[in-house]
Amino acid sequence: MNNSTCIQPSMITSTALPITYTFLCVVGLLGNSLSQWIFLRKIGKKTSTHIYLAHLVTANLLVCSAMPFIVIYFLKGFQWEYQSVQCRVVSFLGVLSIHVSMFVSLLILSWIAISRYATLMKKDSLQETTSCYEKIFYGHLLKKFRQPNFARKLCIYIWGIVLGVILPVTIYYLVAEATEGEEPQCYNQQMELGAMISQIAGLVGTTFIVFSFLVVLTSYYSFVSHLRKIRTCTSIMEKHLTYSSVKRHLLVIQILLLVCFLPYSIFKPIFYVLYQRKDCQQLNYLIETKNVLTCLASARSSTDPIIFLLLDKTFKKTLYNLFVKSNSPHNHVVDI
Repeated sequence: MNNSTCIQPSMITSTALPITYTFLCVVGLLGNSLSQWIFLRKIGKKTSTHIYLAHLVTANLLVCSAMPFIVIYFLKGFQWEYQSVQCRVVSFLGVLSIHVSMFVSLLILSWIAISRYATLMKKDSLQETTSCYEKIFYGHLLKKFRQPNFARKLCIYIWGIVLGVILPVTIYYLVAEATEGEEPQCYNQQMELGAMISQIAGLVGTTFIVFSFLVVLTSYYSFVSHLRKIRTCTSIMEKHLTYSSVKRHLLVIQILLLVCFLPYSIFKPIFYVLYQRKDCQQLNYLIETKNVLTCLASARSSTDPIIFLLLDKTFKKTLYNLFVKSNSPHNHVVDI
């Protein structure tokens, strides 16, 4: 099978994906820039959740900034030579930014889920009916996830670990694996599939995505189980708003992972198995499906500001005050 003639552009690759990424880039940069300005400048007392969200927005801005390179790759990849500088730069920045952002986002979403769960357990860990194990685990261990200083250090560690793992793999691919191919075009099987080391790293990343989903899933169902356990408590009505908020946050995070990341992680190992059949038509379908699912995973970065608006009351109030102030004839608003 000749890779130079086997991998052919389609309307999805050459038109639909560039248009979609361009739209996501514009929306994502505007929404996340506004969100970051609010988190860093307009929210005075920052909770651990706000710190996690600020780092999540940073990851979103990183992937949105990489989208123009991905657009250029899909538009010009059939014209550039495989060993050209343009091909190397675009593929390096696109692949690195997308994967760093994806795994940083997954970790932060997992920590947000644990933090929200810890918010609930803090209120119940001091009850007389709570076991000694629960008091230690929920009252002391999970308590750290709600501490702003711990959240800041944890996010820095996340960035360091993810960059320390993904950056060497990406550089190795460009220096060692990518030079092995003899394909004339930048958009080709070697670029889309990667060699052995890249595929192993991809499978490890897929396992990590599934693990993050299980962490959120466990937090959600542990919360539901705990809620059922205390359902007979007379003070449940007083805490109804807190319980509803925590449950809503965990459910939204779970849906985000389920819709955006899980299809990508399920398809990746299937992709590595099926592409070896050397069927050109099937190979094109597989590559296009992979790219569409990667776009779906990237789309989460552009939709996060809407999620912040729906879930975070402080963010919603701050944004509302900003719009009221800008629309006020006296350019003045009383703080609530």
